[in-house]
Amino acid sequence: MAKAQSPRVGLENPNSPGRVVRVYAAKYEAMKKAMLAILPARSPGLAVPDVKERLLPLLPPDLFPGGEKAGWWLKGVQLDLEAKGIIVRETGKPVRLRRR
Repeated sequence: MAKAQSPRVGLENPNSPGRVVRVYAAKYEAMKKAMLAILPARSPGLAVPDVKERLLPLLPPDLFPGGEKAGWWLKGVQLDLEAKGIIVRETGKPVRLRRR
């Protein structure tokens, strides 16, 4: 019996234009939804550690048990949303994110 394929989506990176990495769609969509729910639309945005802290309770526990791998997915989705112009990275340090 063939193993069922999980649906995938393309993840972009503004640092590597034209390169697309295929990732699990369910995890991508869950992280994207959580990020967009907590990111403000106005400056100064949120620092990345604050983003992670606020989105962890919003992630489905069946996809991210105990927040497992949330940091990797946060960074991947952050870069994808930046590449697509949905969120922006504020200038300066620490890195702060906001919706466009």
